[in-house]
Amino acid sequence: MADAGKSIDNEALDYNALVLDHFRSPRNSGDLPEANAVGRASNPAMSIKLMLRIAGGTIVQARFQTKGCPASIATSSMATELLQGRSVKAAGALSQAELLEALGGLPKAKHHCPALVERAIADALRSYAGV
Repeated sequence: MADAGKSIDNEALDYNALVLDHFRSPRNSGDLPEANAVGRASNPAMSIKLMLRIAGGTIVQARFQTKGCPASIATSSMATELLQGRSVKAAGALSQAELLEALGGLPKAKHHCPALVERAIADALRSYAGV
């Protein structure tokens, strides 16, 4: 019988040190009760909830809750770091390519992770516009 921890360790061998750092020590993980923008995106393998607190047109705080593979957690973590301090307009321009570059790349089979985070960002910004 395979050890579940071992499969994560074997999968982790495909990631660079920065991705592993964001997976093992995610930044801004958890709930953000004072969020005024919340976005969600999911597929059958993972789900992302992105929460933003926006003041004066700038993202002042970002948090996430992600269930998924190491790449999805690392990408969500990196996204929160990139979003904080950005204007709402600049946040809307944050792309899958920029997330991949900031992470130093991901295996091709994991490129759906930044695409899903990009969708969660767009959903959060739509929810803010609807306030």
